[in-house]
Amino acid sequence: MKLYRTKRGFFIEENGLSAVLPEANWNDLVTRDDLYIHCQRTLNQRKPEVLPEEEILAPILNQEVWAAGVTYFRSRSARIEESRNAGGGDFYDRVYSAERPELFFKALGTNVVGHLGPVRIRKDASWSVPEPELTLLISPSAKILGYTIGNDMSSRDIEGENPLYLPQAKVYDGSCALGPCICLTETPIAKDTRIDLKIIRSSNTVFSGSVLLTELKRELSILVSYLYREKSFPAGCFLMTGTGIVPPDSFSLEIGDQTHITIESIGTLINTVA
Repeated sequence: MKLYRTKRGFFIEENGLSAVLPEANWNDLVTRDDLYIHCQRTLNQRKPEVLPEEEILAPILNQEVWAAGVTYFRSRSARIEESRNAGGGDFYDRVYSAERPELFFKALGTNVVGHLGPVRIRKDASWSVPEPELTLLISPSAKILGYTIGNDMSSRDIEGENPLYLPQAKVYDGSCALGPCICLTETPIAKDTRIDLKIIRSSNTVFSGSVLLTELKRELSILVSYLYREKSFPAGCFLMTGTGIVPPDSFSLEIGDQTHITIESIGTLINTVA
């Protein structure tokens, strides 16, 4: 089942059937621990309505977005290589193997871009990439309610120059996209789920890659437990779980590029670099 936030209200969709939820407040809706059951019941009772696909918004309001880093071996290797001259390669290897994950703040809900919205590359960066990530919607009680697609835009040259520059490489206007929907399930997402990234420039595909969630080193529940250890989220939160797709060192995004991130069972998040 898919949950959409649109200009006309909150829609649920399953097997081609869609309906509008009665709630007027997004925060009240997505903080319910019974969100799946509530949406299923509503879909069965409400009059079917057509989902306004052209009016889809980012599925977030007052939630914070956090991110986990170095959760795939490919990401570990890329971080080691890009920071080698700065002396930071060793601790990327150490955090990959450590019990405690790397977690960092990414964006406020008001700064998140939705499906078909513009993402940005920093003007003072020379090496920028999208990072396609499975993203969790988590309730205030630390329950995983659903899954969406995240684009963690990153300036690899800034982080590589000095790992302490991570916030500048990761947190800026237009650096975070979520959408197009939240996939609600009663069971955890399948571990063999595939994530695909395609980058289109002037109608040509200039990069494509894929990864399976089986390559994710850490259990999703472990990432959530560390995030919630000493931090509360009254409006719930989103957690990006890291990337396993890293374009080659010679590649950097350009203005006008389109990023297409597809996750099986969720859909495709498309953004244009502005």
